[in-house]
Amino acid sequence: MMQGEKTHRMPAASITFLLVRDPVAGHTVVPLIPGERVTLGRAPTNQVVLHDEQASRFHAEIFPAAAGWSIRDLESRNGTLIGGEILSASADRVLAPGDTVAIGRVEILVCDGDPPSESTGQAAVLGGTATDEVPAELEAWSASITHRRAKSRLLDDIREAAGTAPRVGRAAAELCRLAFSLGRAHDLKAVASLALESAAEGAGATRGVVLLPETIEERTPAGRRAASSLEKTVAMPADWSPTALPPGVIAAVLGTDEAVLASTEVSGGGRLASISAPVRLGGHAVGVLHLEVDAAQHEATPDDLEFVMAVCDALGLAIDNLAAREILSSRLARSADENEQLRRRLGEESRMIGSSAGLRNIVGQIERVAATRATVLIRGESGAGKELVARAIHEASDRRTAPFVCMNCAALSETLLESELFGHEKGAFTGATDRKAGKFEAAHKGTLFLDEIGEMSPAIQAKFLRVLEGHPFERVGGSTRVQVDVRVVAATNRHLEEAVAAGDFRRDLYFRLKVVEILVPPLRKRPEDIETLATHFLKRFATETGRRVRGFTPDALEAMQAYHWPGNIRELRNCVERAVVLSQDEWLDVHELALSGLSSAGDTGRHGTGRQTPFTPTTLDEMERKHVLATLEAVGGNKTKAATILGIERSTLDRKMARWAR
Repeated sequence: MMQGEKTHRMPAASITFLLVRDPVAGHTVVPLIPGERVTLGRAPTNQVVLHDEQASRFHAEIFPAAAGWSIRDLESRNGTLIGGEILSASADRVLAPGDTVAIGRVEILVCDGDPPSESTGQAAVLGGTATDEVPAELEAWSASITHRRAKSRLLDDIREAAGTAPRVGRAAAELCRLAFSLGRAHDLKAVASLALESAAEGAGATRGVVLLPETIEERTPAGRRAASSLEKTVAMPADWSPTALPPGVIAAVLGTDEAVLASTEVSGGGRLASISAPVRLGGHAVGVLHLEVDAAQHEATPDDLEFVMAVCDALGLAIDNLAAREILSSRLARSADENEQLRRRLGEESRMIGSSAGLRNIVGQIERVAATRATVLIRGESGAGKELVARAIHEASDRRTAPFVCMNCAALSETLLESELFGHEKGAFTGATDRKAGKFEAAHKGTLFLDEIGEMSPAIQAKFLRVLEGHPFERVGGSTRVQVDVRVVAATNRHLEEAVAAGDFRRDLYFRLKVVEILVPPLRKRPEDIETLATHFLKRFATETGRRVRGFTPDALEAMQAYHWPGNIRELRNCVERAVVLSQDEWLDVHELALSGLSSAGDTGRHGTGRQTPFTPTTLDEMERKHVLATLEAVGGNKTKAATILGIERSTLDRKMARWAR
């Protein structure tokens, strides 16, 4: 029923066809061919492609049935409506001429008769049945047209229009008022009402109607100056008499994309003028605004035609904005829902699980320190959950709505670490093609968590200390001073006191970081939490993978309790995940956990080989050196593998080796 309406080849005989009203693609006539199915959906392989986000890729199908034609919903996401009622996914529905199928904003009318051709257009289809135009009436109406316009001058150049349109000043003021009113409207019916009221007032109309793909709205002014007293009624096209809506007016306006001014004689010797203008969306006519003007009260002029066209263009923009606002609102709601799901998932992953005395002590410390601005130093072995403690401090503080930014100081070289922390300006170094904000700027008003703080070089330590003390900093290669409000939580598994004594870590920075110190005990010191943590990880990975795993065997639980867990909670998590993925049983046994034979940092030696040697006193640094070298030898000198086994970064291993080589 729209301009450029697409039709398929079909025989001249009366057949059943679909009239698809798609707000995006326009209107399409699709014949129903006996013995062939018609599928509807967003996928391009459908016979009827629906341009609506609420439509599924393969949404529904229409197929031949004993009673004629039936429709079936293909288990779509948002369902299919027929006459306002939801179509059951488990039952087919017989279609009859006049039925309206709604999928999102797309309407599919079931019609029976002669399909409209490109020349007959929308006005030929009423109540689901195709009818022929009355050539004499259409010819009479066409002969009554006195003026045609394809574009209004009022929206092009107001100064040029002012020289030719006597009423342009009042028209411009009315269009300005209309624009503000349309901007405040929130639905299609409201914008149509405002546009019709403005057009009827400006053109002195006694009766008018707005026909849009989803609404028809009629207003009857009590008088030219009494727009506020309009009485609104809502009517369908079939309820209009030929005198109220001239035959062929819809097809003519939509087909030519032109506004027309016509004048006809009425009974009693009077004359009635009509103004019909297209409502455009995306440059294409999709609706019609039709007005009737009593010549006894007002003589319609080309200026009135110009004004009505300008109103229609403003209405089209308002409808387009409403559609964009609806899409944006839907996307924002979807994004908010996704963010909430991610926040819940992150909260689940960040939840501290266990009931041991050590964990209760940590929770108590978090509650006391979270409300303050104090810098926190978290100490513990690799994999013990230091980042989890830092995130819990952030979530319990008044900074919880601001960013929580993580940074591993051992993962980057000195130059890259400085750039990551403080940012850099364009051209500061090779590859710096744009200005980049650092982690401190990213964490403004929030919390910055710095892991492996002991691996920070002395040069970076000095700049970092100034920021900790509240001084502004400069990006690498820049001179602009940047001031941030960031709470720093640092973590390390090194003995910082030894690093200070060796001159590898600044003494003043050490005391500045150690305002509040939280010690995270290793998992072997919290045996009562092992089963709780293992069960938590099992449920999580069973849900993610879809495996039917019910729990651990008694032998597996006993083995986990006896194991020393050199990799702490990280190792436990990985062991359970691997077991869930590879297991074919409902209960996980010892062999599926694949526990390693590594010793842990601080291990007492109860998992030794059994052959005792005389104890030789030595320093911790020497013991660490011997252990690292032995591990390297065991893996054939593969530093990456050795670092993984030792639970440290490869860069940390390289620095240790370089220090021992001096």
